[in-house]
Amino acid sequence: MSTAVAPARTGQVLADLLPASRVRDIALVAGGAVLTGLAAQIAVPVPGSPVPVTGQTFAALLVSTGLGARRGVSALVLYALAGLAGVPWFANGTSGVSVAFGYILGMILASVAVGALARRGADRSVPRMAGTMLVGEAIIYAVGVPYLAYAAGLSASAAIAAGLTPFLIGDALKAALAMGVLPTAWKLLKR
Repeated sequence: MSTAVAPARTGQVLADLLPASRVRDIALVAGGAVLTGLAAQIAVPVPGSPVPVTGQTFAALLVSTGLGARRGVSALVLYALAGLAGVPWFANGTSGVSVAFGYILGMILASVAVGALARRGADRSVPRMAGTMLVGEAIIYAVGVPYLAYAAGLSASAAIAAGLTPFLIGDALKAALAMGVLPTAWKLLKR
């Protein structure tokens, strides 16, 4: 059996270029969960918000785009379940349900969308990757901000002020980084 990387086809994500096996898929899912947990430890407090800026959303969207929807969802569900079970790998080394748990639920839903878009080639160019990241971030906020309002007892405007507005610049930077990483990886693999 050859271990050479096959040329990319339409309908593939980066993970599909590795030799196929159950072991590969299990390793990718576990690795995606661990990467998300490690990235969540990069946390910067935001004054006036119970939610810090983290590398978690960047990792979650990158994992889902690179692995595709099925494996991406699996990785993020594993991440969420392990955190709920007590693994201290949510932001700031926490676990369990918090006012920020809605963002984790949003990441799971976003992984479906960005993974499906990546399978359609959205991760192969900077403009398409920008759209993919925008879709993913919008889904995360669409779940996370209302959950924050409910869990923290905030009004809608207070939840937006605490759980959306302070994060827009950081998310734009994370999206720009992702826009460079995945299209570059595809270009390097085409050589």
